[in-house]
Formats: sequence, structure tokens, C-alpha cells
Amino acid sequence: METGGLIFEDARGFGAAVGEGGGALLGLDLGTKTIGTATCDAGWRFATNGTTIQRGKWGRDRETLSQLIKARSIKGIVLGLPRNMDGSEGPRAQASRAYARNCAE
Repeated sequence: METGGLIFEDARGFGAAVGEGGGALLGLDLGTKTIGTATCDAGWRFATNGTTIQRGKWGRDRETLSQLIKARSIKGIVLGLPRNMDGSEGPRAQASRAYARNCAE
């Protein structure tokens, strides 16, 4: 999975790296047992719900995501970062950050 190894926490940095309207995006909603997916068109106007992936070991997840990225010509990935109501980060945010690092590799 080629992502260029870049991780951004703000939309401006991400948009500058990908190039605003510069290609289809893949949105991931990371759960403990599943990964929800959605795709956005190349012009970043419309998002469409995708499939739900049953999580497994990282190698299997990576292969499934790689196939989806190739099939949809994805140029960037957006991964949700769950925060607590007070803005702090808990264990799920830490897990999401670790998953993002794995994707960036």
C-alpha cells in the first residue's frame, strides 16, 4: 500500500499534500472488530458508503485495503480519530494512531 508515509492531523496539510480535488479518497472508521469504509470522488464533492471489512491480522487488513485502493484509484486515506467529549484522547485514539502509522508504512 503506497501512501508516501505522510500522516496529517489537519485538513490543510492533507489537502496540500494530496492536492485539493486531486484524486479519490478512502475514509476509514476503525472499530475493534470491523473497519467501515467510504469513498469520495476525485473532485471531493460526493462521498459514498462502502463495505464493512472484518478486521483480522494487520497483513490481511493491509491486503484488503490495498485491493480497495487499487480498484478505486485512491490517492489518500482519511482515518477517523476518536476523541473524548473534553477533547482528550483515550485508548481508541491511540489505537487509531497506531493503525495510521501501519498504513503509512
